[in-house]
Amino acid sequence: MVLTPKHPRYTEIMTSLAQRGVDLSDISLAPKLLALRELLCECGIGTLGAVTAAAGGGGSNSSSSSRYSAGGSDVAVAVEEAAALASANHRALVFCQHKEMLDRIQSDLLDREMPGVSYLRFDGSVPAQKRQSIVNQFNSDPSIDLLLLTTHVGGLGLNLTSADTVIFVEHDWNPMMDRQAMDRAHRLGQTRVVNVYRLITRGTLEEKIMGLQNFKMNMANAIINQQNSGIGSMNTDELLDLFTPASTSAVAESKRRSVHGENNKGQTTAKAAIEGLGELWDATQYEEEYNLDNFLESLHS
Repeated sequence: MVLTPKHPRYTEIMTSLAQRGVDLSDISLAPKLLALRELLCECGIGTLGAVTAAAGGGGSNSSSSSRYSAGGSDVAVAVEEAAALASANHRALVFCQHKEMLDRIQSDLLDREMPGVSYLRFDGSVPAQKRQSIVNQFNSDPSIDLLLLTTHVGGLGLNLTSADTVIFVEHDWNPMMDRQAMDRAHRLGQTRVVNVYRLITRGTLEEKIMGLQNFKMNMANAIINQQNSGIGSMNTDELLDLFTPASTSAVAESKRRSVHGENNKGQTTAKAAIEGLGELWDATQYEEEYNLDNFLESLHS
């Protein structure tokens, strides 16, 4: 995705790849695609066809064909393995931030390396009137192994409980976007355990993104609690006060409580919680550690 003809080292790298006999679309150059392939195989996705072929279904390999025609124990073992994989097979949602990354997964990994995997795609290029039909098709057809999605399109309003595995190939700066994407499979009606996997490249900006996600979640947890989480935690009097003009005395009392960082129940307000966030995170450290300019400079040093 990065190495385009406009890249300053494009000619140099392409020449090096040509000398090694490697194409730019080879997944051996993309550790994330290798990790994704391994993860899918561990989930039983893409391995059923391989076991069937090993049993002699293809007929192109002479040794496999002879084993199959002999009707020996090898075939029985292969069939048992295929049945076990079919019963333990998982279905996955694969989330990316960019459509270009979905293109790479689709063409370089699935179509070329794992042709036996069936999948659907759901991104911004799908017309709005066709999106629900894709969701319905995935939920109703258990033979479809994967659904490829972008986080922004597949993060809201979808019920994908037929999947029990969520894989993030790319991550969002906003942790809530990723959490909403996880919730597509973890909704009412889900009867299986949902496993979430994140593919992170060590020593890259992705580690910083995950650090920022943790910081934002810590801040949200410090500010939002059971007492101020929303209307659901209010009693009848507090709810009616939202629609009642405040009297002079009420305004004065509200100002007093605001100064002391208390709400109507005498509990600490969000404003007071924000003032205490200095202990959670050092602002100077945040600016230095997650400054993009500093990160880019470190690449050239």
